[in-house]
Amino acid sequence: MREIMLISLLQLINFATLTLSQYNPHFFSNRSGIVHLFEWKFNDIAAECETYLSRHGFGGVQVSPITENAIVPKRPWFERYQPISYNIITRSGNESDFSRMVNRCNAVGVRIYVDVIANHMAAGNGLVNGTGGGTAFIPDKYYPVVPYNETHFHQSCAINDYNNAFEVRNCELVGLPDLDQSIEYVRDRIGNFMNKLIDIGVAGFRMDASKHMWPSDLSVIYGRLKNLSASFAPGSKPFIYQEVIDLGGEAVKKTEYISLGAVTEFKFSLEISRAFRGHNELKWLKSWGPVWNMLPPKCALVFVDNHDNQRGNGAGGSEILTYRFPKMYKMAVAFMLAHPYGIPRIMSSYAFDLSDQGPPADPSTENIISPKFSPNGTCTNGWVCEHRWVEIAGMIGFRNNVHGEPLVNWWDNDNNMIAFCRGNKGFVAFNNEQNEAVVTLNTCLTRGDYCDVISGKKLGRNCTGRKISVNEKGKSLIRLKTHSVVAIHSGAKL
Repeated sequence: MREIMLISLLQLINFATLTLSQYNPHFFSNRSGIVHLFEWKFNDIAAECETYLSRHGFGGVQVSPITENAIVPKRPWFERYQPISYNIITRSGNESDFSRMVNRCNAVGVRIYVDVIANHMAAGNGLVNGTGGGTAFIPDKYYPVVPYNETHFHQSCAINDYNNAFEVRNCELVGLPDLDQSIEYVRDRIGNFMNKLIDIGVAGFRMDASKHMWPSDLSVIYGRLKNLSASFAPGSKPFIYQEVIDLGGEAVKKTEYISLGAVTEFKFSLEISRAFRGHNELKWLKSWGPVWNMLPPKCALVFVDNHDNQRGNGAGGSEILTYRFPKMYKMAVAFMLAHPYGIPRIMSSYAFDLSDQGPPADPSTENIISPKFSPNGTCTNGWVCEHRWVEIAGMIGFRNNVHGEPLVNWWDNDNNMIAFCRGNKGFVAFNNEQNEAVVTLNTCLTRGDYCDVISGKKLGRNCTGRKISVNEKGKSLIRLKTHSVVAIHSGAKL
């Protein structure tokens, strides 16, 4: 009996170790934040890692799905979420392009996370052509490149009742043929694909539509994954963050997945957007985190918007802040990066007028057009690139500088002005009122002049933006325009 108990205890310890390791995004030291370079080409991502992300302290990149997908008329963004095989070939590039990108980004300390489609395969009415030359015959659920046939899928049914967990996980999401992950063959195909990416050098995975897969099946697949490649510490497991939309009131709960890895916290997106839209007073953010029915910090992948809800799809609807509301959006992202809760992901978009609209592309060839950059570093050519906005890049530097420091010295005006320190290394203040304000606040910093990283940066002995003076008591007289932020930290001291 004692031997059985000892074996069980060792198994529990091994499982706990495996689970804890999958919360680690494997950022290089003094790096943080994942940027979702939505629909970028692999070669452009590699160049961005080398020329911008590594130089501004970003931790990693989430890439759009890399598996061969069905070619959908008018090339909408969602075609990337309709795989027909596990070959690496999309409009972003082929397997060689992908491998070079991973190696180049790892070489400069920027990690790569792949958006994995394991819940389903492509939908369609007949013979469907893929981006790599493969084909699929959808009515028969036949995907010859994998190969999959109808025996590898759940029986056809539509999800109509989100209070029925069996239906949510065994029926078809918007008509997409639903893979049965309880079948060993299916588990092997998914696991082999993910292990191939680990061998290439990725740091982890976003698991799309995890809500629509049974946690027990995902646990088996994750348990078959290799340790990360030689680019990482020995024994490292891939970082896993699972897409589970849960605002409450449905059968499937986000907490069912946190033993397996991190989970996308959609309640964060909704509530942070509501606050900075003025639909909830900022003073209530003092208790921000699990008290708001959000996940424990180590389990939460947090964001202001993502590629779905910025288009009105998924959780949050019209409440979600996006690049279209730049002042409020920058404030919300600044709060996310200043606050210690969760693992932040930053959306980097292209401009769109219609929700289904794909990325900027050559109309004659349908090839994706690379971003171009203005003299001040912002993107042009149809790309928004929020990660290159001065305010957001500056707050990544802020987050890196205050890493590990507690949130202290909270202040608010009992309404929509707030401020707080991160230990004695950083200070941030927000004004979401309709009027400008001038306030004297304790910054927790030592006496001196600091560069506000929202309006500019430290450049030699000068600031390209505002200069904030702190007196011998750590206090500063700060002018806050309406809908604005001021952020200073010890690394931006003159």
